Amino acid sequence: MTHLKFNALVPEQAPNAKVAFFVSTVAEIAKIARIDRLSRTTDGIPSGFQRPQIAGHIREIGDYLLREDAILANPIVLGFVDRASIKKTLSGHELSIDITAGAPGWVVDGQQRFSALNEINRPDFQVPVSAFICETEEELRRQFILINNTKPLPKGLIYELLPSVSGLPHRYQSRAEAASLVELLNYRRGSSLRGLIHGQTNPHGVIRDTIVQRVLMNSLSDGALRLYADDSKLLRTKGVDLVSEFFHAVKHVFHDAWNDHTPKTSRLVHGVGIISMGFVMEYLHAATGATKREQFIEPLTALRSVTAWTDGEWEFGPERRRWNSLQNVSSDWKMLAFYMVRNAQLIVEGPRSANSNVRG
Repeated sequence: MTHLKFNALVPEQAPNAKVAFFVSTVAEIAKIARIDRLSRTTDGIPSGFQRPQIAGHIREIGDYLLREDAILANPIVLGFVDRASIKKTLSGHELSIDITAGAPGWVVDGQQRFSALNEINRPDFQVPVSAFICETEEELRRQFILINNTKPLPKGLIYELLPSVSGLPHRYQSRAEAASLVELLNYRRGSSLRGLIHGQTNPHGVIRDTIVQRVLMNSLSDGALRLYADDSKLLRTKGVDLVSEFFHAVKHVFHDAWNDHTPKTSRLVHGVGIISMGFVMEYLHAATGATKREQFIEPLTALRSVTAWTDGEWEFGPERRRWNSLQNVSSDWKMLAFYMVRNAQLIVEGPRSANSNVRG
């Protein structure tokens, strides 16, 4: 068999929309579509888009579907880029899928239901399926994000997909730009943060991707990276180099609070530390013009004596806080950012800068 064909209902939607609804068994679905989980190629390029499967959730669905009175009203959504076509017939419409070279489609929504059906023995259980055909894989990724936007998908999964997709709602644009820079910082050779940023495709990283995105979004809107915001090439070269060089210096100066540490053992690699150091980078770049690690090292070294990344206490004026009491909440990172920048100002400019403020 080289093709699977289904009688389908085809709604009238957008002028060029190719959408079909039909009924199928899980065995047939497995022949025409697959689950492609988000991962990275050896070059750091995103591949696939689905989140990791949730074993407990799949078991719960499977237990329910084994009941004689089980129903499955929500359709499994499939996406195709090629080897699928819709044509009119005398009785309606037919969806034809070429399976000569294997399953050409992707499960866009309903992966847990599909996995549960695969694990139970109900070969004749029919499920509703909706399928759409896209011109490009980018369009398929766009539809995946928009279809799943109303459900609690992990934000990190969506953020990692954003750089490879255009034409999304405005609220995603600044986040997409920051996510693109995070991608470079995490996978570019020579980057100080290479492999250290935790995300869907790098679960072994220690610094949360959303934290680094926050630092970059702040810089893009009101900091050093704003200078390159209108030039994508400069942003992805000089902008990324600036951030990488700064954190090279941070790793060198605070090596004892950075190397082999996690957010639980060091507040430097914790969200509150990374965000506060982002403000330090902005200040040192603006005040001294620093862009290279050697230029950042001297003022950062002078800050060592006022930090308590892994033990001791922070002295915030009259308030003293244990090193590990700082949390990733706005009040704490603003307090620490103000404290770090104020001390950096004292080092660079002297006592006259003591009353300066940090922008949040």
